[in-house]
Amino acid sequence: MTITTLLVANRGEIACRIFRTCRDLGITTVAVYSDADADALHVREADLAVRLPGAAPADTYLRGDLVVAAARAAGADAVHPGYGFLSENAAFAAAVQDAGLVWVGPPVKAIELMASKTRAKELMAGAGVPLLAPVDPATASEDDLPLLLKAAAGGGGRGMRIVRELEALPGELLAAAAEAASAFGDGEVFAEPYVERGRHVEVQVMADAHDTVWALGTRDCSLQRRHQKVIEEAPAPGLYEALRTRLHEAAVAAARAVGYRGAGTVEFLVSAEGRPYFLEMNTRLQVEHPVTEAVFGLDLVALQLRVAEGEPLSSAEPPQPSGHAVEARLYAEDPARDWQPQTGALLTLEVPEGPGLRLDTGYTGGDTIGVHYDPMIAKVIAHAPTRTEAVRLLARALERARIHGPVTNRELLVRSLRHPDFAAARLDTGFYDRHLADLTAPGAGAGDPATAALAATLAEAVRGAEAVRGAEAVRGAEGGRGAPVAAPAPARFGAWRNVPSGPQRKRYRSEPDGTEHEVAYRTPRTGVPEPHETPGTRVLTATPDHVTLEVGGVTRHFAVTAYADRAHVDATDASYTFTALPRFTDPATHTAPGSLLAPMPGTVVRLAEGLAAGVAVEAGQPLIWLEAMKMEHRILAPASGTLTALHAAPGHQVEVGALLAVVQEDPAATTPVPHPVPEETA
Repeated sequence: MTITTLLVANRGEIACRIFRTCRDLGITTVAVYSDADADALHVREADLAVRLPGAAPADTYLRGDLVVAAARAAGADAVHPGYGFLSENAAFAAAVQDAGLVWVGPPVKAIELMASKTRAKELMAGAGVPLLAPVDPATASEDDLPLLLKAAAGGGGRGMRIVRELEALPGELLAAAAEAASAFGDGEVFAEPYVERGRHVEVQVMADAHDTVWALGTRDCSLQRRHQKVIEEAPAPGLYEALRTRLHEAAVAAARAVGYRGAGTVEFLVSAEGRPYFLEMNTRLQVEHPVTEAVFGLDLVALQLRVAEGEPLSSAEPPQPSGHAVEARLYAEDPARDWQPQTGALLTLEVPEGPGLRLDTGYTGGDTIGVHYDPMIAKVIAHAPTRTEAVRLLARALERARIHGPVTNRELLVRSLRHPDFAAARLDTGFYDRHLADLTAPGAGAGDPATAALAATLAEAVRGAEAVRGAEAVRGAEGGRGAPVAAPAPARFGAWRNVPSGPQRKRYRSEPDGTEHEVAYRTPRTGVPEPHETPGTRVLTATPDHVTLEVGGVTRHFAVTAYADRAHVDATDASYTFTALPRFTDPATHTAPGSLLAPMPGTVVRLAEGLAAGVAVEAGQPLIWLEAMKMEHRILAPASGTLTALHAAPGHQVEVGALLAVVQEDPAATTPVPHPVPEETA
């Protein structure tokens, strides 16, 4: 069957990416959208769009019946699930086919067989795929530690726990099962040995209905936070040839064992000694598929569509790979603050274009990042002849990008790509456990925030002076004293003269690290501001949106963009965000000691057992759980003492900064609330 109209049962970046291939193939595209996504980029780019009433995923993108009805209403003849949401839901795949639509995905039976990790492992053992030996939690001993608990139906880190102490095992099992049941409707949990400093290596497979299975190389996805990938690359570096061959053979065997068709990924854990162990098979397209596309020169979505139409792959063997590709996931989140997701207006999103660079995104400047969905803004991909060149190209592209709005992980990505361990391909899943503090430390990156703050101050001063001149010109015209005077051209200066004007001062807070900067400047009779107390700095040009400084004999350019009380400064080597501060601190802005404020907008999902005003709590004890953007976050007691106020309750929607509770420090507290098991999911 030839596909003419395709509905993508997804949103954001992956929907836009699938639409791009459809346009190239002449296929009409259909989007579905929630009320929160009414103006989203994937809706704007689709030929047709169907509303799914509601905002929460459970009411919209996870409602298979509504998606199938939308496909029928729009006249679609095929459905592509993307990744996430219903992409690995066998019942949804069956419903699509029962409706007479083409399912752009693997057979329903293959999804069912791989849906449970425990059953998948049993099947893989029979196919000769290398596995970690399972551990029965009921008989686990000290010799079995550390253990990794995993949800049988899980993914994305939910229902996953590392157990290093035997006495913690029962509680962690209960917590993992409860989390798995909540996230996947299935509380089954299994245990296996936890491999310290293992690498996450996967193999992309593509199979048709004519007995051809391609193993499209390896990818390394070891750099992860909360068991979700951050930086991926292809091919996986540093694997000896026999291991690479073993991984390819095991992936093909796994695909053949379930009669697979279409695109899929077989994931492995590779120990420090180079031994591979099967983790799971993702029966869908992966987020990181662009690095494989770049290295093999393929369009995997086009191949998915070809296979769904019943066509064979072009040859018995895949094409030969070329070069190296690296992908970085740009998230609206603050890595220095427990990876807290961020929301708000994405004012500017500009990533450099050029040979070897690719941007996959579901946003443009002016869009809003909301609370309901994953905080990923975009994926930036670089492809070059060698790994060193690809990493350098990607780091520089991220560094030069203009991203204004919520806090992002951009600086972390740049620092990660330039870290000595990453450069030397010393990769494992504990990378951020070891290096996060250093990678997020203020001042650890390139650039000079003090000089950037000076540029922001000079641009603002010029802006203010022009506004005054413009207002005076308008008043003069209205008073009959002549026509408005045009604003002068940007000033160029060779050196600053010593003038008798007093210095003015401007205070900024650097975001997100909170460092404060005070800039002194003068405004002489010329009306053009000049720096004060900054020896060795010379101003070459100054306009409201661009400042060029000579610092220590080196010319540096700064693009300055102002939004209300914030200034974004983009230099050639780093970017900065500053919030203007009042000259004197307003005492009214201080909150009471011990106040627990919501770090982001979200939903209160649970409280610590027995939590109520008047009970004692301990410093660092989790008290309140917030869910926002597919992640749960714990609100911890700031000190040992008494909970004097509780304003949060399960189900409450809260805004950022909302007062959730107050803890009064009280060292004599003797009846602490029982500790719940920590719960952080992604």
